[in-house]
Amino acid sequence: MGKSYTPEYKQYVIKLVREEGRPAKQVSRELEIPYGTMMRWIENDRKKKNALPEEDIPLTPSEYKKKLAAYEKELKSVQEENE
Repeated sequence: MGKSYTPEYKQYVIKLVREEGRPAKQVSRELEIPYGTMMRWIENDRKKKNALPEEDIPLTPSEYKKKLAAYEKELKSVQEENE
């Protein structure tokens, strides 16, 4: 029997390919996930569309950076208002 992956992990991998634009074969190799398995996840996700609530899907590195930058900008703005 093969490895078992959580729905959250599958969504993370799907986002790496679809939203980050990373090559599927590269992601498959890097994460040691069989290419066919990963492509099946992507196809199933296309059919389901938003299988998990957005807050349950882990952020990709670039999404994290964007959120962090927005948070820091907002924090700086609030700090300036308080002064």
